[in-house]
Amino acid sequence: MKPVSIFAIPSDLPHEERHKRRQMLARLGLAWLVMMQVMMFAFPGYVRNDYLHSDSLATLDAAIVVLNWISFAMTIPVLLYCASPVWSGLFQKSSYGSWINMNWPVALGILVAFVPSAIATWTNQGEVYFESIAMFIAFLLTARYLEFAANQSAQFAKGHSEPLLENVRIELTKRADRIAFLFITIQIILAVVTALVWYVYIDQQHAIPVLVSLFVMSCPCAMAMAVPTASSAAQAVFLYQPSFTTEQKEQIIQKTVQCANQNLYGSLVWHLLMTPLAMLGIVAPWLAAITMLVSSLAVAWNAYRMYKKLIKSTVEGALRTSMVS
Repeated sequence: MKPVSIFAIPSDLPHEERHKRRQMLARLGLAWLVMMQVMMFAFPGYVRNDYLHSDSLATLDAAIVVLNWISFAMTIPVLLYCASPVWSGLFQKSSYGSWINMNWPVALGILVAFVPSAIATWTNQGEVYFESIAMFIAFLLTARYLEFAANQSAQFAKGHSEPLLENVRIELTKRADRIAFLFITIQIILAVVTALVWYVYIDQQHAIPVLVSLFVMSCPCAMAMAVPTASSAAQAVFLYQPSFTTEQKEQIIQKTVQCANQNLYGSLVWHLLMTPLAMLGIVAPWLAAITMLVSSLAVAWNAYRMYKKLIKSTVEGALRTSMVS
């Protein structure tokens, strides 16, 4: 029997769910395409310095102005179309009945980066962060797509869900939501306070990049993926071998809880380690987006690693059984 993939499209996936998946892929593809283009357009701004020859500097400045306007135009569809789930999800209550959910730091980070960038493009004064916005949205959608695919794989894969796994998944999800809620609340407060300190006491021009970086890093994408990826990996193992004994099921559940905890607390520690660097102004907005993607990919890889190990042990156990018999 062929192993069930964690992120593959289930064969019996309903049409509505397939449509949702296609929409997410369309947004994801456009976001990545725009991100790569805008990053290329931002490169002249990185290499600009006052030591260049005056004629070369004037030519480079003129090119930067044009590229900023092109980047502005290309960022608009990313904001309106690709990031539309962020705007529509702003006023959805969390599992704790609060209006603060993970879309808030994302939306605030996007707006804080976009509005000053648009003003700087119009006035031709100041820095722009269009590449950071496109990168953040592309990486965010990548993490959310992995989470969505993992949930679909667990919910709609051919076969019945394991009751023990479902009970554990619900409890783990409640705990992950509680930790993510506290993390978001603290990070938003911390971001605002840190930006004010930079603006009043340190460097006004650097306050916005610090604020954007902290908002980007306050998105708990990896935490949101912690339980779905681990539970979908375990569900794939149960579908691969439906005839586990009770003891074997309990062992798989134990591995699932361990993987989910590694994902959840590992991503939390990663954010906590990177946050002081962002507060000191060391982590730029684009680098903050990369750290968010790294933590999300690490969560997905850890769940896949558990899945492969369990599949391998299942196959080896079946071979030993057949040899004995």
